[in-house]
Amino acid sequence: MTWLVPLLVLVPLLGAAVALGLLRHQKLQRAITVVVLVVALAVAATLMVLVDRHGTIVVQVGGWDAPYGISLVVDRLSALLLTVSASVLLLVLLFSIGQGLAADDEDAPVTIFYPTYLVLAAGVLDSFIAGDLFNLYVAFEMLLVASYVLITLGGSEQRVRAGTTYIVTSLIASAIFLAAIGLVYGATGTVNIAQISERVAGLPEHVQLLLHTMLLIGFGIKAAVFPLAFWLPDSYPTAPAPVTAVFAGLLTKVGIYAIIRLETVIFPRPQLNTVLLVVAALTMLVGVLGAVSQTDVKRLLSFTLISHIGFMVMGVGLGTVAGTAAAVFYTVHHIVVQTTLFLVSGLMERVGGTTSTRSLGGLLKAAPLLAALYLIPAFNLGGIPPFSGFIGKLGLFRAAAEDGSPMAYVTIGAGVVTSLLTLYALMRVWDAAFWRPKPAAEAAAPHATTAEPHAHLRSPEPAPLTVSEETGEAFHPGGSVTVTDAPHASRASRPTTGAADVAGEAPSRTRLPKMLVGVTTVAVLGSVALTVVAGPLYGYATRAAESLESPDRYVQAVLGGDAR
Repeated sequence: MTWLVPLLVLVPLLGAAVALGLLRHQKLQRAITVVVLVVALAVAATLMVLVDRHGTIVVQVGGWDAPYGISLVVDRLSALLLTVSASVLLLVLLFSIGQGLAADDEDAPVTIFYPTYLVLAAGVLDSFIAGDLFNLYVAFEMLLVASYVLITLGGSEQRVRAGTTYIVTSLIASAIFLAAIGLVYGATGTVNIAQISERVAGLPEHVQLLLHTMLLIGFGIKAAVFPLAFWLPDSYPTAPAPVTAVFAGLLTKVGIYAIIRLETVIFPRPQLNTVLLVVAALTMLVGVLGAVSQTDVKRLLSFTLISHIGFMVMGVGLGTVAGTAAAVFYTVHHIVVQTTLFLVSGLMERVGGTTSTRSLGGLLKAAPLLAALYLIPAFNLGGIPPFSGFIGKLGLFRAAAEDGSPMAYVTIGAGVVTSLLTLYALMRVWDAAFWRPKPAAEAAAPHATTAEPHAHLRSPEPAPLTVSEETGEAFHPGGSVTVTDAPHASRASRPTTGAADVAGEAPSRTRLPKMLVGVTTVAVLGSVALTVVAGPLYGYATRAAESLESPDRYVQAVLGGDAR
């Protein structure tokens, strides 16, 4: 079944090429993109089962044996992240279709969304199967090119400015990574990860430290760890909600994946473990302190994204099977839950016309389903029992306690504080947006959107709402579910004041496409499912960690011999 592995990259790239050739046929583009991601998900899930049963799968591209050729490697960690990533990519695509990201507009840049999204998918999936550092670098560059296009969709000044910050920072990280690859090759004579693992132990200590540090800095920028995360809060919130969701869920986790590989296979010795624990504690605290000071939901979630990266780095820094297993489990949890929260924020923005908590209000009465969709993943991210966030954090804290070092206990304290402040920040949003009545000034004025909340690729007007002459309700003609106060209603077609807009009352009722709310509901249910399958999932993560903490298995699988 080794032939399945290259399909994870080939199918999205071929799909992108076909979609690019169908610029005037957006329905076909849409269908091709959905089919490609369904195929990728099926392949990833199949590989996850095969790898767990039979061991690591290695493909030597072109028949060239390692280390001379390109190695594609799928072990338990790769297979798990491939499956979760393909699921998230598919869900976010469906959400973007429902929201109107790919509206029926024949002009660019609408038509480049689908091929660009597939290139992004290819980059993410290639990152998880790369068996050499240069292939990993190529995957990172695919991500960079595609993400820059997606983050600047619409061409507004705000998005271009944010995209510029993002791409400059990413290019710096890429330059550091590329320089590190050159130094690794000069020192070891190879860029194959398995062979580097064999040869690096024979290098002088100071050379190992230099190579280790450079690679860690490059990956740390990608993962957004402190103090290398300054770029993220200003870049992600300006993008359309689905784009922000897939960025938050996956792009930083590519960096975390690279750090896990670096610390378990390339440099398995505890050379920088204490440094990683310090970085983890600072990332948690600085990120969550930034979150509690925010009044914009997207910026708040961006800061919580940074803070919870610290939990994953904490597990890696412990350098034990228990720590790595907890880090792998928490990575899966965070991909799903953080993506879900950003999708929910997109619905809040569409309903309330803004993501500013100063302007939102009254959504609990107006949209109780939306309130539930927010509250469940918020509790999960905050670590409330029995959700997967609590299980992952408990695993990390137990692993740190078993380590017993002073720095391990410091990270436990930082983790507890971060969890409490995360819950506090998310509940403040709940209070402001859902529980509190809508502010009088906002209720009496047309809704001003922030960060272009309709999130269309070139910011076109979405499909107009129709106003019922009998009920006064605005609705989409194509079938919908009732939510509230959509910001896209024509200003001429709905009153800006009146009984339904008085402060303290629910906003005027509107409707959203069923697909939009349906996909978000599936994402929330997926986050809950992590709790239901926590036992088997944690067991899988533990088996993955056992393989990672025994790098000889990886080396044998790639360079020769069987590994389990």
